[in-house]
Amino acid sequence: MKFAVVVFPGSNCDMDLLWAVKNILGQDAEYVRHDADSLAGFDGVLIPGGFSYGDYLRCGAIARFSKIISEVIRFADEGKPVFGTCNGFQILVEAGLLPGVLLRNESLHFVCKTVRLNVVNHQTNFTSEYQQEEVIQLPIAHGEGNYYCDEKTLEQLKANQQIVFTYADENPNGSLEKIAGIINEKGNVLGMMPHPERAVESLLGSDDGLRFFKSIIKNYGKVRTNA
Repeated sequence: MKFAVVVFPGSNCDMDLLWAVKNILGQDAEYVRHDADSLAGFDGVLIPGGFSYGDYLRCGAIARFSKIISEVIRFADEGKPVFGTCNGFQILVEAGLLPGVLLRNESLHFVCKTVRLNVVNHQTNFTSEYQQEEVIQLPIAHGEGNYYCDEKTLEQLKANQQIVFTYADENPNGSLEKIAGIINEKGNVLGMMPHPERAVESLLGSDDGLRFFKSIIKNYGKVRTNA
């Protein structure tokens, strides 16, 4: 697969994503600037964490109007995989590709540590390499990771099995029902606050994130091979 790693002013996890898919998993990957107007030739889009546009208005709110986002929306509408981690999750929500909103952490403090997650739905193209209800360890680093949605949206998320990851132990940010990651109804856009790209080598403390990217490659890589 060939991945586009979208870079905004303030992105700081773009190198991590590129390293994970290119150097660890041997896939093709390139940086794509926020002001680019095409994703032609790419098989997947990765939106990194960081502080796009300094989070000066609201996390992801300014990045959502970047030129590349209209292409990301088109890309997603075509059923191709789009993944956003941390600030990338916030951008996907602001762009309307995922429901809900990310609020300030309940503690009002930035939280940076490794957490345990439950794999609530392993039957997605992003999590098929995990076991149902498997507990994995991934790092988090955010100040606005408190996921919230209205009651109707929550019911829809549950009915459609769109809640993919939840925090296994403590709730580090106050997220509704400990939600850590969700997927769209079509199943090709996933956002999560934890960072799987920071857990692809055991020397980093955990390689539990490796199977996340392996799932994407296994399920979407076949599409390109058979085309």
